Amino acid sequence: MSEAEKSEQKLHVFYVDAIRHENAKTALTGAEIKAIANIAPNYQLFLEEEGDKPDKGVGDGEAVGITERVKHFFAVPPATFGLS
Repeated sequence: MSEAEKSEQKLHVFYVDAIRHENAKTALTGAEIKAIANIAPNYQLFLEEEGDKPDKGVGDGEAVGITERVKHFFAVPPATFGLS
């Protein structure tokens, strides 16, 4: 078994809206994270950054590595500004 295959078998922990999730992949796209966490596809996903760094928006096609540290994401519903 190659090192890549061994790495793929290890479960990596991440959180979405404070709910723990695990996945064997070393990187996930925004769309994959939302699917795993049962988040509606039209919600915007954000990665919580450490310290004073601003949180980072994660697009559906953008891959995020989940092996370096435990990542925390949060989902925001679509904007409803201007609706009465």
